[in-house]
Amino acid sequence: MNFVEHVIGSEKIYDGAIINVEKQTVRLPNGEQAFREVVHHSGAVGVLALTHDNQMILEKQWRAPIGKTTIEIPAGKVDSRDTNFHHAVIRELNEEIRYVPRTVKRLAGFYSSVGFCDEYMQLYLAEDLQLVEDELPRDKGEFLEIIKKPLPEAVEMVANGEIEDAKTIMAIQYWQLMQK
Repeated sequence: MNFVEHVIGSEKIYDGAIINVEKQTVRLPNGEQAFREVVHHSGAVGVLALTHDNQMILEKQWRAPIGKTTIEIPAGKVDSRDTNFHHAVIRELNEEIRYVPRTVKRLAGFYSSVGFCDEYMQLYLAEDLQLVEDELPRDKGEFLEIIKKPLPEAVEMVANGEIEDAKTIMAIQYWQLMQK
């Protein structure tokens, strides 16, 4: 079966610093028309940052879209300051947790929410962390509490609902697989 939808018209709804929103008119495979609201995003990185004593670094921060504090791995969007996803990893770790990794490995890439958004995130493993010498400024309005957790505690935090963020859950699952 052919699933391809063809965009036959589009209207910009919003053009922002983090996202752009577009309303598309599409022709469906059966010839009928429908509308799609699409959020465009530049891409992002998430980082499973492991310390020398095998703890993951997590961040507590307020997330306005869900109206509560979350616990997440370091992450951020790829933007004009970055030459590629790998560079974004180095920059985000400096800005957010004040470490630079000597080892960086790509683990996976995924779309964060394909029903309405084209954000593509790449998940990385960062190890052999060293404190940065020159701290980059955090994003304006970004307030973080940095915490470290060993694998069993991180798994328990997912099980009891303390960690609900998808990229963080995926990172913890990768960490579990790496132990086998």
